[in-house]
Amino acid sequence: MELLERYGISPKLAWVSALVASALAIAGAAVAFTERVYWGFIWQYFWGPVHADADGVECYVRLPDQGQTIEASGANCSPGAYDTTAFVAEPGYTIVSTLGYITVLVFMLGGVYLLFRNTDFSPYKQFFLALVPFVLFGGALRTVEDAFVAALDAGATPALEFPASALLISPFIYFTVFGIATGSFFLSKWLHRRGTTDTYTYPLATIGVGVLATTLGYLVSLALTTDYIGFEPTITATIVGLATVSALAVYTGAKRFWPAANAATGVIGLVVIWGHAIDGFANVLANDWTHVWNLGVNYSPKHPFNELVIDTTGSLQGGDAIAGIYVGDTWPFALIKLAIPLAIVALFNDEFMEESPRFGIMLLGAIIAVGLGPGTRDMLRFTFGI
Repeated sequence: MELLERYGISPKLAWVSALVASALAIAGAAVAFTERVYWGFIWQYFWGPVHADADGVECYVRLPDQGQTIEASGANCSPGAYDTTAFVAEPGYTIVSTLGYITVLVFMLGGVYLLFRNTDFSPYKQFFLALVPFVLFGGALRTVEDAFVAALDAGATPALEFPASALLISPFIYFTVFGIATGSFFLSKWLHRRGTTDTYTYPLATIGVGVLATTLGYLVSLALTTDYIGFEPTITATIVGLATVSALAVYTGAKRFWPAANAATGVIGLVVIWGHAIDGFANVLANDWTHVWNLGVNYSPKHPFNELVIDTTGSLQGGDAIAGIYVGDTWPFALIKLAIPLAIVALFNDEFMEESPRFGIMLLGAIIAVGLGPGTRDMLRFTFGI
């Protein structure tokens, strides 16, 4: 950015220009090479999986030679099942889509930084904590879309159908929640400038808690008034309890044996670890321990990394038991989701946080969002049996 400014180029203009140029290039390639670029890349790895997820189908298959898209399942979700070229879109993530989303996330994070470059976020710790309810809200909102799919499976009409429901599915839900959080932030700033509140973080946190409570209330109301959604609050209590105890243990241990790890972030680092611990334990319980609650619902990983952990664990321990005792094959994921956030938090040293506190808080916000958001969704999806 300093290099751009040195030559008199506005960083904001450069970012917008890059965004427009990229969008035009992708759109142009999709039009010029529709089969290979649109159907074989954009649709197969991004839009198609969102559509399949929204409709609750196992996969959609595009047959370019026939000019049609069909719903399929089982062995028919493999391109090899067709005599002609076939592009298959399944719900969840692939290595290609994950790398694509990471690229977009990094680019958009740069845009967010430029948007708020001259905005005062202080007090930083309170600002970060005020954003946590919005991250939880994002996970709860994603669960609402899962409830819509459950409605479709039960033959009912959901409140929102595809393509509108795509706003509640990754990656679009990140933009939805960001828009709501940003609007809430500027409203809170306005209230503070008017002297209505002592600090803008109070109304910001209040709005976040409000939208979270409203979303949870909607899910509970569906559970009470429909047959296709259950409700087992002890699941949420168990996951939150395990995550809280584990995060505190890791944070306290690091504070004693590796004090530099949390020196610059303090309680923010604890919250980041806790957020990812929610994701870790939600995955472990949903994949291996559903039988404890007898919900009659089975879950499977939708992310390549989760699948890798499960496959590796099962291979190394020779199944889902150790010494004849059932432990499942997802348990290392909880340990990973405690260790990696601690290692990342340790990178935020005093010098970095003092020189770039605004950018540091934004990065920490993005880090907790990619853990606590999906983790909340998995936890609530398990809790409501959908």
